[in-house]
Amino acid sequence: MSRRIKRKNPKPRSRDERDDSRPFKARTAKKTGPRPGAKPPRFAAERAERRPPKAAPEASAPAKPVEALLPTKVQTVKVTADENNMRVDRFLEARFPGLSFSHIQRVVRKGELRVDGKRVDSKDRLEEGQSVRIPPLKLDTPKAAGELSEGAQKTLAALKEMTIYEDDDVLVLNKPAGLAVQGGSGMTRHIDQMLEVMRDSRGQKPRLVHRIDRETSGCLLIAKTRFAASHLTGAFRSRSARKTYWALVPGLPKPKQGRISTFLAKEESEDDTIMRIAQHGDEGASHAVTYYAVVETAGNKLTWVSLKPVTGRTHQLRAHMEHIGHPIVGDAKYFNIENWQLPGGLQNRLHLLARRIVIPHPRGGVIDATAPLPPHMQQSWNLLGLDASRFDPIENAPEE
Repeated sequence: MSRRIKRKNPKPRSRDERDDSRPFKARTAKKTGPRPGAKPPRFAAERAERRPPKAAPEASAPAKPVEALLPTKVQTVKVTADENNMRVDRFLEARFPGLSFSHIQRVVRKGELRVDGKRVDSKDRLEEGQSVRIPPLKLDTPKAAGELSEGAQKTLAALKEMTIYEDDDVLVLNKPAGLAVQGGSGMTRHIDQMLEVMRDSRGQKPRLVHRIDRETSGCLLIAKTRFAASHLTGAFRSRSARKTYWALVPGLPKPKQGRISTFLAKEESEDDTIMRIAQHGDEGASHAVTYYAVVETAGNKLTWVSLKPVTGRTHQLRAHMEHIGHPIVGDAKYFNIENWQLPGGLQNRLHLLARRIVIPHPRGGVIDATAPLPPHMQQSWNLLGLDASRFDPIENAPEE
């Protein structure tokens, strides 16, 4: 908790790199009004009444049985039109149902998989007609359709308990704090692994569209179909998705509304990885922009802030709040205020919630999902007398 991040003397920065802390309305020529598009119904049955009927061939096409391909030698395949613009890891997952996330990452990282003879990253996107060299793979062969095991039933029930929005194409989960989105070293339970119990008759499982940190709770968007995955990831790339986060920070940010614009770069050590404030041109540095707004204060000790990330860098909100001198309460990586005492009754856990996500629905309309405060944050709100129903001024923040 007392770990400090050493910084070099900052170099002069251009306007795009400086923190612009003027109030939102002073920087916007036009006043931001209510967002267009009504909130869609929560359940698939309600959406079906409003959605145009599907084309007959698509609705009546019989499900094909899963073929568990077990390649024992190197294969070279062509990227089809349907696979155009797919990420490398999603391409492998679609071609070989049951291939574990860790195995995909390993063959890509080692350079065993090549695209047109070149090494690639798992996040790189493929183009129609490219040649993909696929090494021998170890597959977890999809289980035959039938009753779920007791463990799988419990996992499915846990996912249903987390669900705050669902239809035929999209699932939004209220991810609890402490549960990872994807696997890592020594990780045995995570959302991506839990989604295995939702594989359909073709062997395809729901896909992660974005990620939030392990200790962050709240809205996590899942695509249930390949069609939805393509459209939703496209919405994130074009910044059509709008996300709102709530956090609790020490002190009172001044001014009460502002824009944080910096470059961030990964800094790795033997036992930790953080994002540091970097300069334009530094190796691995990416531009990051966050809007913040004070919602309510608890004396001069703690402040409830709302955050709107324009970009989606790793640890962006956590690093940005530390950068302006107000790190998020309970953040073991970035909270470095010396001799600061946590008020009695508050839990020393990350007070960061992915509160809301608004994104165009793949088939029309808008997905608008909101997650409640997690138990440890609700406890803090109660103790501090904060009213979660207050108007959120981040609504007036610009989109860029």
